[in-house]
Amino acid sequence: MRIIEYYLQQDSWLNLLREFLLGYGYLAMFYVMAVTVIYFLIFGLSIRHTLPLKRGFQYNSIKKLSGSEHVPPVSLLVPAYNEELTIKENVRSLLALNYPEYEVIVVNDGSQDDTFQVMVKEFQLKKVSSIVSDAIQTSKVRGIYHNPEYPQLYFIDKENGGKADALNAGINLSHYPLISTIDADSLLEKDALTRIARVYMENPKDTVAVGGNVRIVNSCTVEDGIVKHVTFPKKLLPALQNVEYIKAFLGGRIGWSAVNGLIIVSGAFGVFQKEKVIAVGGYRGGYPGEDMNIVIKLHRYCLENKIPYRVAFCPDAVCWTQAPDSYRILSSQRKRWGRGNLKNMVEEGFAMVFRPRYKVFGMLTLPYNILFETLNPYFRISGMLAILAYWMLNMTEWKTIVVFGLVNFLSCFILSLGALYIEETAFSRYPKLSDLNKMLFYSFLMFIGYRQIGVLWRLMGHIDFFRNNNTWGTMVRTNFNK
Repeated sequence: MRIIEYYLQQDSWLNLLREFLLGYGYLAMFYVMAVTVIYFLIFGLSIRHTLPLKRGFQYNSIKKLSGSEHVPPVSLLVPAYNEELTIKENVRSLLALNYPEYEVIVVNDGSQDDTFQVMVKEFQLKKVSSIVSDAIQTSKVRGIYHNPEYPQLYFIDKENGGKADALNAGINLSHYPLISTIDADSLLEKDALTRIARVYMENPKDTVAVGGNVRIVNSCTVEDGIVKHVTFPKKLLPALQNVEYIKAFLGGRIGWSAVNGLIIVSGAFGVFQKEKVIAVGGYRGGYPGEDMNIVIKLHRYCLENKIPYRVAFCPDAVCWTQAPDSYRILSSQRKRWGRGNLKNMVEEGFAMVFRPRYKVFGMLTLPYNILFETLNPYFRISGMLAILAYWMLNMTEWKTIVVFGLVNFLSCFILSLGALYIEETAFSRYPKLSDLNKMLFYSFLMFIGYRQIGVLWRLMGHIDFFRNNNTWGTMVRTNFNK
């Protein structure tokens, strides 16, 4: 009798498990359908708003703007921590921009290498003061350095306080109403600032931020801080990141900016209204993800105060950045991104979700980010476990699993191809046919292992968040000339 009861209990347990897995299957199906529909809608908007940007369309207007007195002056803020290998080329490239009025403010955030010595020696800088505005509280400023032979260049040496703190120190010293953030391991194209200013000037009163396009500089030829020859990355990881960036920036951010739902302006290159940045308290320190955090706060500030605004994106304003070329450094970067995303959603985003007063940002952008970006690792991992359980319990055939996997792969691959279509028709930065073939190959290859590892990195970033680990992680620079 007990044996019969035992098997009945086991059968009951298995029935409950099957019912649970069946319910989860329906949930997963609707989840995949929803994210796919949103992906294609955003991609459609990206295509629609890219057509006017075909090559040569804006050449004359850009050329005229570069010498115009009507473009707004800009303060370029360059936070630097242990950047001795790249800082010289970075600053040289910024001083050579085709733009009528701007300043470059490099902030040495307590570097432990020779960043300070390289800057002082290369530009013959002398200490002029140690006093800056106190509009935003920062770590102690040890000195401000300047050389009249480089009137546009200022150098702040301060105690370490993190990237956000360094940006706030730069804001305190800045003299112009617009600020632009530039990473010290990045290079701007000579007309990048003019192009991004053109987008700002379309509606200068309402435009609180404009993001630029970030491209991978690995394997390109750099001379005097200028990218002379564009080459597709030769190493595996930078090549995968290259097609990943193209998909994210051209296939995603153009579309999100079209509905004023952009959630991030890349810290590598973006322009902001200084007045609005100060109004929201500046950049928030203490954890990575400051570039997403400042944009969320700007959305919230403008919507709560009923201020007309827009956060725009300029795909033809290009910033070239170094991509990690080793597994250790890339994993550290992606864990940091995952940690920053989760922290921003927990501390800033959840309070705005599905609240009509926050319009598109609260009703679409944040729910999308939470469900399909922040929680994505949990759905993917649980989905893999569910598929394994379906197979073990004979709830489905292997053919069904294969078909489902192929449909999911093809939908994602089509989006990658669409981003490459935008790249080739509107920008074509890689002129060689061999480079296009490589982009097609790596767009396929990224779905075999790379994306799956990315899910693991994001999950590990979440674990770091719950462990209250706020360290920046490992990042190694390489001289641009190499």
